[in-house]
Amino acid sequence: MARFRRKTCLTLTGLVLFIFVVIIILKSLRPEGLGFGSPFGLGLFPQLRRAEGDNVQPHVPRDMDGTSGKIRSEERASEPEAALGQFPAPNYNLHVFYYTWYGNPKFDGKYIHWDHPILPHWDPKVAAGYPNGRHSPPEDIGANFYPALGVYSSRDPSVVEAHMQQIRTAGVGVLAVSWYPPDMRDDNGEPTDEIVPLLFDVAHKYQVKVVFHIEPYKGRDDLSMYNSVKYLVERYGEHPAFYRHRTSSGKLLPLFYVYDSYLLNSDKWASLLKDTGRHTVRNTPFDGLFIALLVEEKHKKEILAGGFDGVYTYFATNGFSYGSSHSNWRTIKSFCDSNNLMFIPSVGPGYMDTSIRPWNFQNTRNRINGKYYETAFSAALEARADVISITSFNEWHEGSQIEKAVPKTAGQTKYQDYLPHKSDAYLEITRKWAEKFDKEREKWLV
Repeated sequence: MARFRRKTCLTLTGLVLFIFVVIIILKSLRPEGLGFGSPFGLGLFPQLRRAEGDNVQPHVPRDMDGTSGKIRSEERASEPEAALGQFPAPNYNLHVFYYTWYGNPKFDGKYIHWDHPILPHWDPKVAAGYPNGRHSPPEDIGANFYPALGVYSSRDPSVVEAHMQQIRTAGVGVLAVSWYPPDMRDDNGEPTDEIVPLLFDVAHKYQVKVVFHIEPYKGRDDLSMYNSVKYLVERYGEHPAFYRHRTSSGKLLPLFYVYDSYLLNSDKWASLLKDTGRHTVRNTPFDGLFIALLVEEKHKKEILAGGFDGVYTYFATNGFSYGSSHSNWRTIKSFCDSNNLMFIPSVGPGYMDTSIRPWNFQNTRNRINGKYYETAFSAALEARADVISITSFNEWHEGSQIEKAVPKTAGQTKYQDYLPHKSDAYLEITRKWAEKFDKEREKWLV
């Protein structure tokens, strides 16, 4: 019996030694850099690997909570740092306005927004002198420039991916997405809230943050705004791409741009934004920084009375309005500093909307090979802006985009382009000023 036990022990010992030798040999044959605990060769699929030192996790699509509609907070595997290293660091004090209203037959069953109608002048006599109807994509689109990605759909994941790469190339850290409540839309498009989860996920992959640019939807008042903000915070607030701005008091609060805020009187806004308001968000889980659109100088008083936290200027047309005029930015900044408000001027590369408003040539602002854009950035820095917003990434109808554009001639239509510069010219200009802005802020904070 003892002899049998000795024989068994020797056999087991030999088997263990054999297994150990096999493991050592296999380990020496593994591709360099593959983690020891990764038996399925995930090194062959870099998109499934995390940065060195992190656990390897397969990609799991972000799911939705079926009861509340809230995005779950579990983060999927991030891109390796090496992949993001090709981009400049994101500047989270540089925001860019972004539109998700484009569609094409492949993803949406029809063209959306690319077929924008030609808008008539309000004076019938003037309108009679211009064409009417609507554009007919893909050759004829409602824009003076033609996108390098073609007539894309905002629902196309590959397009969102390409956009985030361009945004990171530009050094921009925050996307201000145009937003309407679920089942609501702009005058020429379709509802787009369902696109937002995709946008958040791809933004997070590229370390870009997202804020909401709340449009003047039908029925927007103090109560509906409370419900809108509640919806946005509850649904997206736990997502890692949801942007929160650190205030001077150290609080981290979401930021909301409110387009055409002047359409609602200050009493209604005070109901939402003052501590004693009937539908106040203050000191609730839905508190935030609410940024009003400053168009006319008289709006300053209404913005203060309404309880807003800051102002932005949006329009990419220097001289078009009091707020968009570069010469007024220092004065506006002084007003903001005196009243504890954020000042967020909006810079733009140019403006040209005659494809959809053929009578509006007087508001065209030529790009001057990038000089117009650089002048706007310079004015924003001279005014010591708290944050700079860019109008826009892809508002193609108004020709204010920095997204890549290509030369194109279709029939009698010759689209504008960025020549003699490359298609990414305005991304590069943005990147340069993102770095300048960061350095200037460091000096101001000393």
